[in-house]
Amino acid sequence: MEETADIAKEPETPVTPETEPAEEAPQPEAPKAEEPQAEEPATETPQPEAPKAESPRPEVAKVEPDWKDLYARMKADFDNYKKRALRDREDTYRYAEADILGDVLPAIDNLALALSKAANQEDPFVKGVQLVYDSMLAALKNHGAEPFDSVGETLDPERMEAIATLPSETIEEGKVSNEVKRGWMLKGKVLRPAQVVVSNGRQA
Repeated sequence: MEETADIAKEPETPVTPETEPAEEAPQPEAPKAEEPQAEEPATETPQPEAPKAESPRPEVAKVEPDWKDLYARMKADFDNYKKRALRDREDTYRYAEADILGDVLPAIDNLALALSKAANQEDPFVKGVQLVYDSMLAALKNHGAEPFDSVGETLDPERMEAIATLPSETIEEGKVSNEVKRGWMLKGKVLRPAQVVVSNGRQA
């Protein structure tokens, strides 16, 4: 045992900073692999429906129009149009003075009323009024305007306007017994209807 103890021990090498083992430099951490994210379900875009194929239409046999009939119809329509236009133009010329003549009629009525109320028909003034009245009637007649009588006639709604009904000993029921305003015609048309009183027969 002593022999072993006497064995010279090898001198220990002093530890110096140079001899100290170098500390390992920290290694950079490797980047972590990104975890795969869950993919969102893709939304499908609705596709427009394809147009349905139309079923083939049955072919219709083309009928040739009757050109002679069409020509005859068009010619008849054009002839009617020309006649209507000519008639309208003639009516316009014929009745163009209706408004003016209608404005003159009240003056004629006043002259007739003055003559009917005159006490002395031989008075020169009354004769002068009569002359004016006659000349105006002649002028109106030259333009196609003439008065018509209604007393004793059956009531005609197209030419007469009934404003009252009164009993009459001499006029039958339904006929005109009195004329309040004289009626006038212009070339076959009513220029002014007559205002009349209609009899309803004898008084019971």
